[in-house]
Amino acid sequence: MPMGHTATAQAGSGGLTATEHRLANGLRVVLSEDHLTPVAAVCLWYDVGSRHEVKGRTGLAHLFEHLMFQGSAQVKGNGHFELVQGAGGSLNGTTSFERTNYFETMPAHQLELALWLEADRMGSLLAALDEESMENQRDVVKNERRQRYDNVPYGTAFEKLTALAYPEGHPYHHTPIGSMADLDAATLEDARAFFRTYYAPNNAVLSVVGDIDPEQTLAWIEKYFGSIASHDGKQPPRDGSLPDVMGGELREVVEEEVPARALMAAYRLPEDGTRACDAADLALTVLGGGESSRLYNRLVRRDRTAVAAGFGLLRLSGAPSLGWLDVKTSGDVEVPVIETAIDEELARFAEEGPTAEEMERAQAQLEREWLDRLGTVAGRADELCRYAVLFGDPQLALTAVQRVLEVTAEEVQEVAKARLRPDNRAVLVYEPTAPAPADETDASDENEEAAK
Repeated sequence: MPMGHTATAQAGSGGLTATEHRLANGLRVVLSEDHLTPVAAVCLWYDVGSRHEVKGRTGLAHLFEHLMFQGSAQVKGNGHFELVQGAGGSLNGTTSFERTNYFETMPAHQLELALWLEADRMGSLLAALDEESMENQRDVVKNERRQRYDNVPYGTAFEKLTALAYPEGHPYHHTPIGSMADLDAATLEDARAFFRTYYAPNNAVLSVVGDIDPEQTLAWIEKYFGSIASHDGKQPPRDGSLPDVMGGELREVVEEEVPARALMAAYRLPEDGTRACDAADLALTVLGGGESSRLYNRLVRRDRTAVAAGFGLLRLSGAPSLGWLDVKTSGDVEVPVIETAIDEELARFAEEGPTAEEMERAQAQLEREWLDRLGTVAGRADELCRYAVLFGDPQLALTAVQRVLEVTAEEVQEVAKARLRPDNRAVLVYEPTAPAPADETDASDENEEAAK
């Protein structure tokens, strides 16, 4: 049977508890009881994301997220969705730079079904993976790229800024969606090798949160996951470390058919899991976290040069995090006007630091976001997996807010002064172009067809 330890409520955890266990095959298990509502959340994180991919085969992690819903030995085709939704549950999966996760929220009495489904595809997906399912999901992912990236205003901004912020050859240089060329090049054997390497119990964390009987839950997990073989072929991700600052501004101008000019920038910030990263999060919250922030007040309310202004943190543990600035201009306002105002506000913040009122508001805002995540069984299951996979300790999820509340105004000012500088950012400027003229012949043909 799996080994584990008993739950103890830590200081600053709000009374929440979690127990940790490990199966003989290496699967890490985290359980957290919550009998407030008769539901249970299952969350499974695999320690694989786009940072594990190699040049020429980008997008495999995300492609595999889709392939995991294409059937396994005992569940054919779309059966995973049909069984979960037919039992009154919900489900999905997502891929990031650093992990791939799968999750279900079920009525408590249907928990065993969710565990069996996750175990079946972990243990037997290769039995169902064939050329037909590969081609099917390759097309789905390519369409997703078209709909979310290539054919929407500002859709490629994340991809372009990431490529600027992380140099060529860096494991975070490309985004999880992957390129069309690499998606076309991926073979069935590439997918099978990817699964064998990364979709193993010793490369995963399973969390179950909600109205559960821990002993019974652990018995089901042992029953369904315990016989799945581990795999030791995984290579560690490439080193993602970089200097604290970029050493000069990187800039790209994009001329596209977009609704308005836009200024977007990515600042290199401390890695997730550090006190400096928490300080950076507070700095960005004061500067651009909502309608009470400094940049919103300056650009939208006072100057009326922008219609939207936000500044948020993309936390990353294996590489520098990114401070993500996004401003959409108002009317015919030119980008340099916006940029001058932003630099003035950042310089003033670095010189003066946050006020006591701003610190209190920013900490309260981050505390509320933490409570929102841990307040649902699905959110808590995800956070427990996150801290287990990225930092080795799921218990850190229960006390994360305490670390944010301990950060001082001086630390916030210090990280802003050191990092929120013009020589430490990648900048993307969008300049609108006129819409392409419609083809008169095609328009005429369409009008004639509509009149029939």
